[in-house]
Amino acid sequence: MPSIESFHPHFNHAFSEMLDVGGKRFRPLLLLSVVQTCKPLLVENALHVALGLEMMHTYSLIHDDLPCMDNAALRRGHPTLHVTYDETTAVLVGDALNTHAFYLLSNAPLSDAIKVKLVSILSSDAGIYGMVLGQAIDCFFEDKPLSIDELTFLHLHKTAKLIAASLQMGAVICELDEATQSALYRFGLKLGLLFQVQDDIIDATLSSEEAGKPTQNDGHKNSFVNLLGLEGARAQKRALLEELNREANTLDEALSQKLKSIVNDYFKG
Repeated sequence: MPSIESFHPHFNHAFSEMLDVGGKRFRPLLLLSVVQTCKPLLVENALHVALGLEMMHTYSLIHDDLPCMDNAALRRGHPTLHVTYDETTAVLVGDALNTHAFYLLSNAPLSDAIKVKLVSILSSDAGIYGMVLGQAIDCFFEDKPLSIDELTFLHLHKTAKLIAASLQMGAVICELDEATQSALYRFGLKLGLLFQVQDDIIDATLSSEEAGKPTQNDGHKNSFVNLLGLEGARAQKRALLEELNREANTLDEALSQKLKSIVNDYFKG
């Protein structure tokens, strides 16, 4: 983590606070799993990119929890930044994590061509072609029911594209062929939808203490549970698990087994 030298009383600590309290680290796990499987000697170099990816994700959570969006008091079992400090600090820490993610990518010990490609992927899937657009739709359509196709579009952008980017970025670091990069990205989109379906099920079935964030909180949101019902969302989860298994079988054996292991660890049961 960078040490931010200034006379600000708490900005340096606030910058790293939501990273330090943990989380699933799911997106860095995906990126590093591809590298570990395909080119393990590059794992140390890839750590710079993995941290940048986690910073980008953490910024999105900090902004998602702001009073103008979800107004959440808890994240990763820890008070949110606007609760601990103030809304201004939370906004600026989110901004700082977003921009520092690209600093890490651009200074990673990788070739310039690879770094440019990584920056392009992350800025696309975290920005107006991905996560930011999804969040804008999510916020605008609160209390305005969407169709299943519209809900899928929302979550492909808000959640799935950054997960897909994580796998693709691992493939770019390893210089895998374009066909494999595309296959991993497609796998990641379905994995991202599964991630969101499971998150919606967790919101409906777990307490805030169990989940580490506010739950029973999606009543005014467009969620898979609200649209399909709890059993319908569980059926959607099972269908996505079957699709992911088929997608994994089209990949190299080692990569296939690694991804199946991750899916099993996170989503079975």
